[in-house]
Amino acid sequence: MVQLTPCDEGFDLHAAGRIILRHRPDNVSISVACGDPDVVMVRGNFRLSDRSVASAPLLLCEVDAQGCLALSSVDGAAKVALDYAADASRLTITALSPHDRIALDFTLAPDDVLWGGGEQMSYLALNGRNFPVWTSEPGVGREPGTPLTDQASADGSFAGGDYWTTNYPEPTVLCSGGWALSLGNAEYVELDASAPGRLRVHVWSGMVTMDLFEGVPADLTRQLGARFGPRQALPEWALGGAVVGLKQGEASFDRLDALIEAGAAVSGLWCEDWVGIRETSFGRRLFWDWQWNADRYPDLPARIAALKARGVRFLGYVNPYLAVDGPLYPEAAAQGYFAQELDSDAPYLVDFGEFHAGVVDFTNPAAADWFAEEVIGKRMLDFGLDGWMADFGEYLPTDLRLFDGDPMQEHNRWPVRWAEVNARAVASRGRTGDVLWFMRAGHTGVQAHCPLLWAGDQSVDFSRHDGIGTVITAALSSGLVGNAFSHSDVGGYTSLFGNVRTDELILRWYELGAFSPVMRTHEGNRPDDNLQIDSTPALVAGFVRWSRVHAHLAPYVRHLVAEAQATGLPAQRALFLHYPQDAATFTIQDQYLYGADLMVAPVIEAGASMREVYLPGESWRHLWSGQDYAPGWHNIAAPIGQPPVFYRPGSAFADLFKGLAA
Repeated sequence: MVQLTPCDEGFDLHAAGRIILRHRPDNVSISVACGDPDVVMVRGNFRLSDRSVASAPLLLCEVDAQGCLALSSVDGAAKVALDYAADASRLTITALSPHDRIALDFTLAPDDVLWGGGEQMSYLALNGRNFPVWTSEPGVGREPGTPLTDQASADGSFAGGDYWTTNYPEPTVLCSGGWALSLGNAEYVELDASAPGRLRVHVWSGMVTMDLFEGVPADLTRQLGARFGPRQALPEWALGGAVVGLKQGEASFDRLDALIEAGAAVSGLWCEDWVGIRETSFGRRLFWDWQWNADRYPDLPARIAALKARGVRFLGYVNPYLAVDGPLYPEAAAQGYFAQELDSDAPYLVDFGEFHAGVVDFTNPAAADWFAEEVIGKRMLDFGLDGWMADFGEYLPTDLRLFDGDPMQEHNRWPVRWAEVNARAVASRGRTGDVLWFMRAGHTGVQAHCPLLWAGDQSVDFSRHDGIGTVITAALSSGLVGNAFSHSDVGGYTSLFGNVRTDELILRWYELGAFSPVMRTHEGNRPDDNLQIDSTPALVAGFVRWSRVHAHLAPYVRHLVAEAQATGLPAQRALFLHYPQDAATFTIQDQYLYGADLMVAPVIEAGASMREVYLPGESWRHLWSGQDYAPGWHNIAAPIGQPPVFYRPGSAFADLFKGLAA
């Protein structure tokens, strides 16, 4: 059991049969400071720094008659109280002096591996690095020193990103030693595992609340899932084929028909441009006013009805901002629904790159109700949409005035508030579990509302930190902290500085998308510059084949949906969730278990025709050849069209899997 044991000189926090936090005068594990933050934001890209002054060390310990702990400095200028609720395994640390920074140093064993941090895209294991927890744009390339990243940041916007920048960070950490922690704080946090033998959790707050858990990784994931409530089901209709992303106005329908006539299995048509478009130097953007644009789609209601009669649902797009030149903006402004400037009642406007938008203030209950009912409810659900991309959520600046709350605390909460608005709108129509909506932004608590993540705006390439491979790491890391379902833009999204799709990239992304809970394509930010799924006969044939693979797996995905609801386990799983005694699985982030019965090792390197695959625990059967492989490392042939996929011969779904090779 997790236990906090006071002693005359300090305390020990026990978990998983060992001490993970030990405080003594010669081993100070809790410290406090006063901070003075500086936050810079350019189009959703943030850089934070802090001019902090540390207190004298907390060398003295007092234990009252009830066993409550207080730590203080010798001069009495710094003091914190510790409260441990054993029934909830919750530790609360409160600064009783005027300090607004708290750091805790957890002790790690030499072989401990750490995971978590929300949705991480570069590294599954956190060891050896520091991970700031602040939701933001991930960046382009995400590797300083490379041409793509450096060009994106050349204008001073730091838009190139880094290994730790992510739409969805979360202050939750799992340890291979058998314990996990999850903070209740929304303030800026750093999860610093850069020093051997230590995890430093540094919080920009005078109070830290932390839930603690024990168990093997799968048990920790189940407990973290339970912390946020049951997972929502994916809509049954979404499992029967691919969601085709097209944004060419009326021409989208003819292109969809051609794909269906070619034999593609299609469950949905996703037209994010249903609201109209705006051409910018970045590429083709949307017109941020969340209602039907009749100029772009003249007969959309009839089109939606006709598609639905054929078993194809229509999906759109929405985000929590309103462009100043759209008709919804003055309506919201007249009601006072926007966040405001610090020194006036004027709406605070965010520069989104060649246009400005107001921030709908979801700390104002009336504004949240208005958006849920008048925008999503009436203009989207009642209009006929069966799903949408619920985009953004990362951009909340810190230099504005909210109806309620401090922007420094609300910034990370913003995606959770945004998710709650979407979930409430869907529930108001009795359609929870039938509407397919998905988000990229998140923080602690988004799991309770959002049924499906997508991995954000990957570059249209094979690059290490921003290409196709990052969506695997994103699914595995987010799945560990209670998010059951993840997917990605098949084909990638960001095309800048001459970086465009290749046939190989699209064909490899088909393979990955087919073995994901939802298979959805995207035309990207510069569709006219890039290959599309219907650009060539070979790309059409590839899409037809892999959409049908995805549809063929629907009975198995249905099983994974039920399993996620019952156990909290994600559909795409890190190998160690089922093989916790096999340390070789602890850092594998480029292949995944799809449920317990499929092993998927997508090809994520350009030009590769083979790849190395690790098979743990038992014999596995190669999907395409039927050959059985013993546990261990293997070099597997992986021509385009045959990514390394294996299944357990004893699986109840073995016949279903075998049918894919027929």
